[in-house]
This record gives sequence, C-alpha cells and structure tokens, in this order.
Amino acid sequence: MPQFDDLSRSLVALDQNATVISVVELSRDKWLVGAIVPGITRDPLKALVPDPQALIKLLYRWRDEAVKAGCKIKRIVVGFEAGRDGFWLARWLRARGIEAYVIHPTSIPVSREQRRAKTDRLDIALLKRALLGWLRGEKKHCTMAAIPTLAEEDAKRPHREREQLVGKRTGIVNRMKAALVRLGIRGFNPKLRKAAEQLATLQTPEGTAIPPNTLAELKREMEHLCFINQQIKQIEDERLRDLHDAPKDAHHVAIQTMLQVKSLGIETADMLASEAFARQYRDQRAIARYAGLTGSPDESGRRRREKGLAKAGNARIRRGMIQLAWRFLKQQPDSALVQWYRARVAAGKKSKIAIVALARKLLVALWRLVTIGEIPQGLVVDAA
Repeated sequence: MPQFDDLSRSLVALDQNATVISVVELSRDKWLVGAIVPGITRDPLKALVPDPQALIKLLYRWRDEAVKAGCKIKRIVVGFEAGRDGFWLARWLRARGIEAYVIHPTSIPVSREQRRAKTDRLDIALLKRALLGWLRGEKKHCTMAAIPTLAEEDAKRPHREREQLVGKRTGIVNRMKAALVRLGIRGFNPKLRKAAEQLATLQTPEGTAIPPNTLAELKREMEHLCFINQQIKQIEDERLRDLHDAPKDAHHVAIQTMLQVKSLGIETADMLASEAFARQYRDQRAIARYAGLTGSPDESGRRRREKGLAKAGNARIRRGMIQLAWRFLKQQPDSALVQWYRARVAAGKKSKIAIVALARKLLVALWRLVTIGEIPQGLVVDAA
C-alpha cells in the first residue's frame, strides 16, 4: 500500500529495554551487523556473508541473549542505508515480523574533516546513532526512505530503461557526427530512415570517399543505433498494450487521467505515475519537496537570498516537470498558470526561477487531478 510522506521521525514510542536495535552495513562481499541489545553491556558486532538467513539467525540469537538477561523483548528493529541492494531485504525482513527501515544516506551527519577515518565500524556507529534518534521520535534526526512494493519497483523499469536507451542513442548519434566532422562532412543526420544508405555516397570536401576503417565504424554504429531504436519501440508498444489490456489498474488509471491534459504525453505521464504518484502525501508541500522543486534559501540577519533549487528530491521528477513547464507555456498559452508565470516575469522575476515555480504549481495541480479526480484551475483538458 502507498505510504504517507512522514518518514522524518518515528511515531511509535520506543521502549529501549524491550527492543533489539540493529543496523547493517551492506557491501558486495560482506555484511557488518551491529546492535544495541538490552541486558548486554557490550555492543555486539558481527561480520556475515551476504545471506538473509544468517542475518535473521543472528538477530534471534541476540534476542535470546536479552531474554536470558531478564529483558522481555517485544520488538526487533533493523536499519540500513539505501544503496545498491535496494529494498528487497527490508521487504524480506518485514514479511518475517521484523521491523526494517531503509535510511536515506544523505540524512546521516558525518564529519566534514577532509582526512577523517572511514571504516565500516565507524559507519556502524553512525547508523546506530541515527536509527536510535529516529526511533526516539527526534524530529529531523534522520529520514527514512519509503519502501516500495515489488510491483511499484517493477512499474518504474520501462520508463527508466527507455531513458537509458535514449541516452545511448544520443551518444551514438554524437559519435557519428563527430567522426564525420573530423573529415569535414557536416549536415548528415544519422537518425533519418535512409541514413545507412547515404553513408556510402558521402564524400569529403577533398572529393574522396570516407576511409574504409571509418566507414566500417560508422556502419557498426548505425547497426547499433537501429537496434536501440527497435528496443525503444518495443518498450513503447508493450506499454500501450498494457494500458489497453488492464485499463482499471491504478497505475494505468493515473496515466489515462494525466493524458487528458494538453501538452502532457505518455512518457511524462508514465514517469509521474510511477515515480511521483505511487505514494501518498500529506499536502502539496510534501509532493513538491519529494520532487526536489523547493528552493534553497540563504538567510542570515538582513540578508535574504535564494540559492536556487535544493536538488534534494527525485531528479527524474524535477527534470521532467521543468521540461513539461516549458512545453506548457507553448501549448497552453491561455491557461491561468501561464498567465501567472507571465505576470511574474513581467514584474521582474527571473524566468529560470519562475519556471521552477510554474513546474511546482503544475505538479501540485496534476497531483490533485490524480488523487481527487477534479480538474484544478489552470489546467486545460481535452474535450475528448
């Protein structure tokens, strides 16, 4: 189920004498597990192979030691940083009755010294301090990452894979153009349908054909480009087929709802449905903060200065919404949001700052459209 964006502190009272608090430093070759166990004066520390069964046996062993020491254990809490291993371990532990939390790495305070020591043991101490403060309910002590379900994670794969393929396609096109420019050939577009046929007819300004090694390289790049285009087309066709086959799915309903808005295509709608609207938020500030569209103020005494975007949220949502805001200006020039943007710019506000504010307002409007089902003021929806 979607979770509310209230992960800055725990809302459950902590009884430390009845709770085994454990943290895990995850790496590729080993897991270093540390804990605070009631009734035991030492702070146990154990290195394990990356095996969840070994981890849960260790947690149960520490629980039994606390029970032998006379403590009644009611909770076992495990925390670890978000990273390469993802969220599968947290879901696996929760399915077995153990509280598992994924700590946002940027919320853990570290020393700013350039030559500070950096070891797994020191990281374990920082994780324990952060998790213990969060469990005590200390506000903004550290922040937990929302743990998505397997279906929510899988829904993000198509548009993320397509994004990577588009980046690879751009790299191939740029390499081909650079290779031709070195020979003095300009104006060739590798993305055209008949570009492969035109390669053999190209000539340098000196009147000679493309050298054989360079021509062979360009042909291989062209084959790679065609293959990537086929993969992108396959992802797009499968997405359309899924929308047609399961129109009542919650993810697909959100996409279809946003597609009613002019200037919003299926790529942006799919990204927002899976990245932004897969979870619930308390208010519009929470969704803007998660998207990274809030400001980064610098205020001290009389000095008040806006340093720009905080860039602490989801980069994909932030990038997509700013691009959507620029398209929105062209395709919905008569909407209330565009009129608001123009009034701000006319009053002397910088366009780059105003476009971020427009992106934030547009995201909130789309959030209301998806969650409430009502068309907010400022959005123009197709009559069809």
